[in-house]
Amino acid sequence: MVLFARLAELERERVPFALATVVARRSPVSSHVGDRALVLANGTMDGFVGGACSRDIVRREALRAIRSGRSRLLQIRPPDDAGEVANAEAIVVPMGCASGGSVDVYIEPHVPLRRLIVVGDTGVADALARVAAQVPYDVVRVVEAGELDALDAVPGVHPIALGALTDFLDAERRAGRGGLVAVVASQGHYDEETLEALLAAEPAFVALVASRRRTADVRTVLERRGVLAPRIAAIRAPAGLDLGARTPGEVAISILAEIVGATAADAAEAEPLETTVRVGIDPVCGMEVELETARFHREHDGRTYVFCCAGCRDAFVPA
Repeated sequence: MVLFARLAELERERVPFALATVVARRSPVSSHVGDRALVLANGTMDGFVGGACSRDIVRREALRAIRSGRSRLLQIRPPDDAGEVANAEAIVVPMGCASGGSVDVYIEPHVPLRRLIVVGDTGVADALARVAAQVPYDVVRVVEAGELDALDAVPGVHPIALGALTDFLDAERRAGRGGLVAVVASQGHYDEETLEALLAAEPAFVALVASRRRTADVRTVLERRGVLAPRIAAIRAPAGLDLGARTPGEVAISILAEIVGATAADAAEAEPLETTVRVGIDPVCGMEVELETARFHREHDGRTYVFCCAGCRDAFVPA
C-alpha cells in the first residue's frame, strides 16, 4: 500500500515516472514475479526487480519509456538465447552476468497529461476545451472572474480567473513543468494581457484566434509593452490548420490538429532526459554500471574500471 500511496502522490504532483514489474522469471535470478521498482525521470530508482545485472538495464529502459510515453516488455536473457524473441513487441537485452537465468519486466510509464491553457469565454474556447479534454489534455480554462459562474462544468477542464493566471504560470515554472501549450480565444477582450503573461512563461506552443489584421495590432501592442521580439514571433496566428473550418467546433478541431502536429515534432527533436545518475561501462560484458553504487572495481594504469559483478571483474584482462 505504501507504493501505491507514493504513486498517487506523484500523479497529483504531475511528476513523470515509470513502474517496472517482474512478470516472468527463470531461475537462477534473485527477483520474483510481482517484484516492483519505481523509476523517476532523474534516474532515481526505488524498489527491487533484480540484482546489479538487471537493475541498470531496467533503469535505462524505464527512462526510455518515460521519454517515449510508451509501455514496453523487457526480456533480459542469457547471451546464448538473447536472440530468441518470444514476443514481437518485446525488447530483448542480453544478461551481462553469468547466472544463466532470465527475467521479463513490464515497464509502464506515467507521464502527466500535457497541460493546455484555453483563454476566453467564447464559442471557440468552449469547443476547444471540451474536445481537448477528450484527447485527453489537462485543460485550464482562463476567463474573467465574472465569467466563471457561467461556465459549464466539464470533466478534465479546470477554470481559473484571469487575475490568477500569472501566479498559476509562476507556480508551474517553479515546479519545473515544461511543455505548456496555450490558445488565446477571447476575441479581443483580453488578448494582449494574457499573451504577455503566457509569453513570459515561454510555452512550447501559443496561438491566437484572430484575423491577420487583428494579429498585427496585437503584436504592435505587445512590442510597446516591451515583450521581446522572439517571443512575439512565436505566436501562431491565425490559429489552426487551414481545413476550411467555419463553426466553432470545426475551428477547435483545426487548432487541436495544429497543436498535435507541432508538439509531436518538438517531442521527436527533444534531447534525451538528463539524469543525475552517472554510469560507467563494464569492459567485459558492456553493461551500464552506476558509478556511485558500483561494488566491483579494479585499478589499472591509473584508471578505475567498474563491473556489474565479481565474475566480470575477475575475467577482466587489461588491454
